[in-house]
Amino acid sequence: GIAGGIEICITFPTEYVKTQLQLDEKANPPRYRGIGDCVKQTVQGHGVKGLYRGLSSLLYGSIPKAAVRFGMFEFLSNQMRDADGKLNSTRSLICGLGAGIKGTYQGLTATVLKQGSNQAIRFFVMTSLRNWYRGDNPNKPMNPLITGAFGAIAGAASVFGNTPLDVVKTRMQGLEAHRYKSTLNCAYQILKYEGPKAFYKGTVPRLGRVCLDVAIVFIIYDEVVKVLNKVWKTD
Repeated sequence: GIAGGIEICITFPTEYVKTQLQLDEKANPPRYRGIGDCVKQTVQGHGVKGLYRGLSSLLYGSIPKAAVRFGMFEFLSNQMRDADGKLNSTRSLICGLGAGIKGTYQGLTATVLKQGSNQAIRFFVMTSLRNWYRGDNPNKPMNPLITGAFGAIAGAASVFGNTPLDVVKTRMQGLEAHRYKSTLNCAYQILKYEGPKAFYKGTVPRLGRVCLDVAIVFIIYDEVVKVLNKVWKTD
């Protein structure tokens, strides 16, 4: 939970810009000319604090959400490790999917699909990289910089893997959500009237936020776990 709260405070401006660009794509003419222009207009109109509008509501939700996700992943992964204590990539994918779905308590289809695939991809890539780095020694220590680098790679993979779902989720939660009959209908209309490129609207700002986001979360999580293991070390 602590890790989730810290990363939100650091990366929220990029999330704000990403959301604004996705919602602005239907405007005629568009309000923003790009990432830089969105930041410029926001700061001019509302000051630097404008980039943090909506932070409190996201923060209140992110702390317990991160706690549930990582807690569920640890619980599932502990059940699925082999006799040597290793968790292979396939099992980590299943654990990540379970953590993502469990952490999404709102019943919106687009959100469930987005969050489920998001966590599945991240934990799959992170576990694969960790297994590769540690080789035959599952207890080999990892430097925080290496953890951060692996986390950034996992974050990038999740962005390219599920940005279309993120776009659909944003549309379904936007002011024009009433135009869509369902999640599938929303995706169909985007493809029909705007083309495949529309599914990757906001990828650049999201890529920057998510890479930093996931890197920070995994670093903080690993370091907190190390401290807790020392404090409550069992034989």
